[in-house]
Amino acid sequence: MLISCQKQKPSLTSSPRLLLLLPRSNTLPRSIAILARKGEEIRRLSYLRITSSQCSRVSAMESKEKPTEQREESRSTPSFNLLFVEMGVGYDQHGQDITVAAMRACKDAISSNSIPAFRQGTIPGVNSDQMKLKIQLGVPRSTQHLLDADRVKSVFPYGEIISFEVVDGGMICSSGTCIEAMGDKNDDCYIVNAAIYVGY
Repeated sequence: MLISCQKQKPSLTSSPRLLLLLPRSNTLPRSIAILARKGEEIRRLSYLRITSSQCSRVSAMESKEKPTEQREESRSTPSFNLLFVEMGVGYDQHGQDITVAAMRACKDAISSNSIPAFRQGTIPGVNSDQMKLKIQLGVPRSTQHLLDADRVKSVFPYGEIISFEVVDGGMICSSGTCIEAMGDKNDDCYIVNAAIYVGY
């Protein structure tokens, strides 16, 4: 690490530029070489002793060089081996409840297939207890804040949900009629798309 500073010394030129060359050893105290640069000439001047407090400040500066790497490690996600993807679509024609449309989309995705591999030991060492799910929903942006994630997750009878993601998608269209007796505030029909990633 190279630290540069300005310092006035009567015995040197009027304003020399001092370069501190710090070894990366953690041994304290340590010796450093002070070099004075004037134009293109570099001369060795003397040796100083770095105090413990100075070295502590240098170590603190070095520790700040890799904050991003540490944050990335703390956000590590569980391992996931993908087996297959289920896809579905859900509608709420009356009542304008985006959660109902999302639940129907998830039910549509999982209701037309069976997963015997987790029950019958087709995958050695893996059973239904190891099943993991990643849920991705395409929901109209204007309704995303109304989505009840817990109600949607309740659709899945088993499997650990390790990811729940909502992205811009789906659709709001007209159902062609507004029926107040069915809870309609208008004739909007909410449509949600679902992709369910199944693995272990």
